[in-house]
Amino acid sequence: MDVTPALRQLVERRLSRVERLLNDSAVSATAILTLEKYRHRTEIIVHARGDKMLRGLGEGNAWNLSIRQATEKVEQQAKKVKGKWTARKRSDTPRRTARAGGDGTGRGARAEAAERETVAPRVIRAARYAVKPMSVEDAALRMEETAEAFIVFRNPASESVSIVYRRKDGNLGLIEPD
Repeated sequence: MDVTPALRQLVERRLSRVERLLNDSAVSATAILTLEKYRHRTEIIVHARGDKMLRGLGEGNAWNLSIRQATEKVEQQAKKVKGKWTARKRSDTPRRTARAGGDGTGRGARAEAAERETVAPRVIRAARYAVKPMSVEDAALRMEETAEAFIVFRNPASESVSIVYRRKDGNLGLIEPD
């Protein structure tokens, strides 16, 4: 059958809703219109990113009815696919490691991700730090001269190890043992 400009416009108007829903993820769309006596059949196939094929079939006694049915089915599928895409983007689980098969216990990736989050942070040993005897005032002067975040020193007045550190507000903090 010949596709009239009005029929083409009806299909394009209905598919524009699906295109808006999928944004730039829609690759192509195909509409197959079939007329068998008094039965109008419309099959719409939309190819989206990731090799997703959305297919809707509509039947009715008029073109607008069958096209509406087919596009509604494709819209439902598009909403489901888009929901999966956005859920994947929102999930804050860490990226998968090289072990794609898991640890062999039959647990899923979510259980492994939750286990990794509860693991204590790694302790990385720094080079040896010389603890020199100096007063609190000397340590404060040294902090202002250097860009170090903290200074560990032995306080000669109390014979204990103390720490002077730079606070977020720009002032200096002092940590002394009891």
